[in-house]
Amino acid sequence: MSEVKILDFMGKRNIALIFSAVLLLVSVLSLATRGLNFGLDFTGGAQIELGFERSVDVELIRTTLVDAGYKDVAAQYFGNNTDVLIRMQEDNNPQLGEEVLTLVEALRDDVSLRRNEYVGPQVGEELANQGGIGMLVALGLVMLYIAFRFQFKFAIGAVVALVHDVLIVLGFFSLTQMAFDLTVLAAVLAVIGYSLNDTIVVSDRIRESFKTLRSNDISYLINISLSQTLGRTIITSLTTVLVLLALAVFGGEMIFAFAIALIVGVAIGTYSSIYVAANILMIMNISKEDLIPQEREQLDQDEVPSWLKDEGNEGKEVDEKP
Repeated sequence: MSEVKILDFMGKRNIALIFSAVLLLVSVLSLATRGLNFGLDFTGGAQIELGFERSVDVELIRTTLVDAGYKDVAAQYFGNNTDVLIRMQEDNNPQLGEEVLTLVEALRDDVSLRRNEYVGPQVGEELANQGGIGMLVALGLVMLYIAFRFQFKFAIGAVVALVHDVLIVLGFFSLTQMAFDLTVLAAVLAVIGYSLNDTIVVSDRIRESFKTLRSNDISYLINISLSQTLGRTIITSLTTVLVLLALAVFGGEMIFAFAIALIVGVAIGTYSSIYVAANILMIMNISKEDLIPQEREQLDQDEVPSWLKDEGNEGKEVDEKP
């Protein structure tokens, strides 16, 4: 088996720390000043589904409705190119579907109204609250699991990496003002799971290196662990991104934001597994004693010959005799 080339990841950790700090600062400032462009799932609005006998140009429909004075119109194919789902920021109006149908009938006479729904803002607020609570619960459970499975310092590093990833994905959507809907929220939760999986693989390798290698150089032990997992990390991330790129290009508008959120999340999650979680371990001065204190004490006891233990016990018994 060929030796793995050891890369000096921790030698660049200060540069990575500055890079992460800049990304987080930009993301937080954008979220504080611009906020997220919440979609109809969160803000409320109308959803209208139209059916056609032949394929139709959704951009022509969207332009027609915008010219008619409707706000924030989004039109996309729904299943195939003869079904169109229209979303717009409008108050609850039972006649809205008929109004839209009349406008579209001026373009095509083979259209029919299939659905006319209104999503209230109170439903969207409840969804937003539940989504936020879900992310907090997920982070808390992650911290408990890693603290139990590895060590508390590893839990701190993993949670910091996850918060780092989530904030940057949210910051990206704040900067670009892409619509943030339930599909994007699902992507953010998926990013948590993906990043956690990568971090656990790296943490497990670091723990094994601390236990099996004799070196006390923490930077060296982390570097060799990261180098050993680098190939697996790159291959996994690259294949995932290729699939997501195909979804973004060919999946249509319905899942475009979902695919983009996952692409950003996978990229930043791969980076954070190397340069955030491991960096936190360096900052917290992880040591071999943090991982194997019980094993070391047990080993010291096992190194004492059994006959010496017995002799010591016999001498003790003799001394205690009157």
